[in-house]
Amino acid sequence: MPLKIELKPSERLIINGALIRNLDRKATLLVEGRCKFLRESEIIRESEADTPCKKLCVTLQVLYLADDPTAPENLFVQQSTELMGLMPSAGPFLLAIHDAIAAQEYHRAIKLGKQLVAHEAASREASAA
Repeated sequence: MPLKIELKPSERLIINGALIRNLDRKATLLVEGRCKFLRESEIIRESEADTPCKKLCVTLQVLYLADDPTAPENLFVQQSTELMGLMPSAGPFLLAIHDAIAAQEYHRAIKLGKQLVAHEAASREASAA
């Protein structure tokens, strides 16, 4: 089943490791066949990964786009273990992410990672209040 992707002006997209940038008009792409893709709005850049959960999300992105997921999977396990020590409330999120990875649903794992980042931000706000 083809995948229809609409890009806003200047929006970027990664498809199978290639960065695609739309120019000055809205564009519609029809992708036929399986591919790995991330919209710019889904991407957390390494330079923006200033919290443990954001760093874990970068690892999930690398895991999703990697041809060989072994090294990023090992890093995910290490980061998850460290994160559990720092923020035990992350446990249910990490379990759901782990289950998505085990099922090779990497795009879903990234979305769950974004939920974890939101949880981390809410936890920080609550502890600051």
